[in-house]
Amino acid sequence: MSEGLDPQSADALTVGTRRFNSRLLVGTGKYKDFTQTRAAIDASGAEIVTVAIRRVNIGQNAGESLLDFLPPSQFTYLPNSAGCYTADDAVRTLRLARELLDGHNLTKLEVLGDPTNLYPNMPETLKAAETLVKEGFEVMVYCSDDPIQARVLEDIGCVAIMPLASLIGSGMGILNPWNIQLILEKAKVPVIVDAGVGTASDATIAMELGCAGVLMNTAIALAKDPVRMARAMKLGVEAGRDAYLAGRMPKKLYSGSPSSPTQGVIASSSGATPAAGR
Repeated sequence: MSEGLDPQSADALTVGTRRFNSRLLVGTGKYKDFTQTRAAIDASGAEIVTVAIRRVNIGQNAGESLLDFLPPSQFTYLPNSAGCYTADDAVRTLRLARELLDGHNLTKLEVLGDPTNLYPNMPETLKAAETLVKEGFEVMVYCSDDPIQARVLEDIGCVAIMPLASLIGSGMGILNPWNIQLILEKAKVPVIVDAGVGTASDATIAMELGCAGVLMNTAIALAKDPVRMARAMKLGVEAGRDAYLAGRMPKKLYSGSPSSPTQGVIASSSGATPAAGR
C-alpha cells in the first residue's frame, strides 16, 4: 500500500500528493461477491481501488460493506462518480464520498454523455473538474482521448488524465494509440488509460506507449477466472513498464540486421562466410 512505499523508490507512481508501487488500478464492481473482489485485487497487486459510489456500499447503505473486505488502512480508495450525467450530480456524489471516507480527497471524476456507449460528456466534465479542484479535491479525470481536452483538464488542476482506450466494458483495447501518444507528449501529470482494456496484452501496450498506469474493472471481473486474470494484468503492466523504460530497438523497414556477429567468423570450405544466425 502507499503508506509503506519507499520514498526513494526509483519508479514510483506519483498521483497528486501520493506515491504508489503498483501502476495497476482496479475497480471493485461486477464480481460475484466481496470475497472474490478481495481475492482478485490481492492477485493484481493493486494499491488503488476505485469504487462507484452509486453502486457499491461503503457505508451509505445498511448491510455488508466493501470497507469490511478492503480496509482503507490497506488500500487507497478512489471513489468515482460513475452513473452521473451532469456536473452537479458528479460533484454531489464525490462530496458524499469524501464525507463517507472521513475527508479523503482523492477522487475519480466521471461524467457520462450517453447511457449506451458511456462516452464522457466533456463540457460537463470540465465544469465539474473546476468545481472539485476549487474545493480541494485531487481529481483524476475520465475523459475522451482528445489532446486538447486533456490539456484543458490539466490546466484546471487535475492530478491525472484518464483517456479511454475504447468504450467502457468493451474489451476492445487501445483503438487509437496515436491520440494517446499526443496526450502523452504534452502532459505533465500522469496519463492513465481508463476503459476498454480486455486482456493483459492491452495493458502491456498502454504501458509501452508510456502511460503511467492502467485502470480496469470489467476485464478482470468478467473473466472466466478473475483471480488468474488479475495476476495476468499485474504481469502485463509490469512487463510493459519495463519495456518502456528499457527502450525498444528501432523498427527497420525492408532491411534485416543479424543479431550474431559477422566479423571473425569461420569461413566455409567454399570460402564463403556462413550466414549469421538470429
